[in-house]
Amino acid sequence: MRVLLKATLDTAKANELIHGGRMPEVVKGILDRLQPEAAYFGPVGGQRTMLLVFDMQDSSQLPPTGEPFFTEMNARLEITPIMNAEDLQKGLSQLR
Repeated sequence: MRVLLKATLDTAKANELIHGGRMPEVVKGILDRLQPEAAYFGPVGGQRTMLLVFDMQDSSQLPPTGEPFFTEMNARLEITPIMNAEDLQKGLSQLR
């Protein structure tokens, strides 16, 4: 299932990673593991935020998906099922 992961990074923890030179390594590890179809980074609500769209095969992937964000960045996470236009058309066709 395609999901949108929104990670709002803790400012102090992110500053620590940036100043320690580890942020590129942490982000690369996350991207390598999740293989997102899209990844966006920027300030949302005044905080550093990562928005990743990727395929989650099973809910058992939640712990390994979330832990690096929690342990490395003290982030707040939201994971939401989403659809692209093709998925929406497929779903709407089943309503007939």
